[in-house]
Amino acid sequence: MYPLLMDLEVTVEQAKQLLATTPAPLLLDVREPWEFNTAHIEGATLIPMNEIPGRAHQELDEEAPILVLCHHGARSLSVANWLRNQGFDKAQSISGGIDAWTRRIDPTVPLY
Repeated sequence: MYPLLMDLEVTVEQAKQLLATTPAPLLLDVREPWEFNTAHIEGATLIPMNEIPGRAHQELDEEAPILVLCHHGARSLSVANWLRNQGFDKAQSISGGIDAWTRRIDPTVPLY
């Protein structure tokens, strides 16, 4: 069902395909609230990167696929790697972040 599970990173094009599946993976946005309020993908769940260690095991499903998103892909890669080390084996980072999403998938999402 999720052919990209082994990859720690997915492209924005792969993320778009995965988000269109049923059930869709959780889209986890790890940016700061001001960034999320500036630009976000509809349906994303905001948990800022610095809150992940305290909230992940309470709010995220270890069995569910998780796509992690940030601005350019560095924070999301770090969080996806951390999540995998915590037993969230289906966590993946969206390479290029919301910046790449805007440029290649949805130009209505603001750049910042």
